[in-house]
Amino acid sequence: MSDSATIAVVRRFYDSKGDPAVTAEVMAADIVWDITPGFPGGGVYYGLDSVVNDFFGPLFGRFDTFYAVGEEFYGDGDHVTALGHYQGTTKTGTSVQVRFIHLWTLRDGKLARLRQAADSLVIDRVLNG
Repeated sequence: MSDSATIAVVRRFYDSKGDPAVTAEVMAADIVWDITPGFPGGGVYYGLDSVVNDFFGPLFGRFDTFYAVGEEFYGDGDHVTALGHYQGTTKTGTSVQVRFIHLWTLRDGKLARLRQAADSLVIDRVLNG
């Protein structure tokens, strides 16, 4: 895939704001989802079902809204680096913005791996005081 085609797949994921249908279309069934320790649900998840049920399910359960906003994208073959922020509102009504960097690997036009780094302290303070 060209750099612009791989970036388009990543952008589509962000633009969907967590739409389950889009998530299922753009993610490989065997995706590896690596989330920074200290971030809610931090750890490594293997497979689309685990990402959706074990990571997104508990995370989204703590927020009224929560989604990633991609701001800058850099492609290099099957790799895309995305800089952006998470935007959310907790169940108690507190708004939060948390910066992230996502390192994506694509395979056969689908998201096959995510390595995330984010400011986990900001989100921890919003969720846990």
